[in-house]
Amino acid sequence: MVQIDFTRMRCPVARSMAVLGERWALLVLREAFYGTTRFDEFERNLGVASNILSARLARLVEHGLLERVLLSGGGRHAYRLTEKGRDFFPAFVALKHWADRWMAEPEGAPVLLVEVETGAEVVPPPLTGRSGAPLRPEQVRPRPGPGAGPELRSRLDALLGEGTNG
Repeated sequence: MVQIDFTRMRCPVARSMAVLGERWALLVLREAFYGTTRFDEFERNLGVASNILSARLARLVEHGLLERVLLSGGGRHAYRLTEKGRDFFPAFVALKHWADRWMAEPEGAPVLLVEVETGAEVVPPPLTGRSGAPLRPEQVRPRPGPGAGPELRSRLDALLGEGTNG
């Protein structure tokens, strides 16, 4: 079976999955969002083999979601979220909210995210249209963006049944 290299695809979602689609990657980011910074903490909290964790941390560093920094006192390192990693936080919150609703045990979510200042639970905002009303998938259509190539433009034109090349 031929393995598809998602990193070479034109689609940014596909390229993102090359980095985030491996199951340990999102769990490592979850721990980073929860405040974990040191290798031994990640290893303990995740229950993952050190070789797998090392590879996942290296990949997240390579792709700019985490940075490896030397701790004062020398010798030990910490992993910290970069701007790119922090930008993923809303997507993580949306995924966690969905998972808590559909995948949690009957007693509920094992972890709640709460705002430090108020103690209020953090939830993702609903997707809304210009009117402010919630949007459902059937109310949204894909259109070619500025980075769309001819093949994607043609496919979306056919899907939309209209000329979108202008």
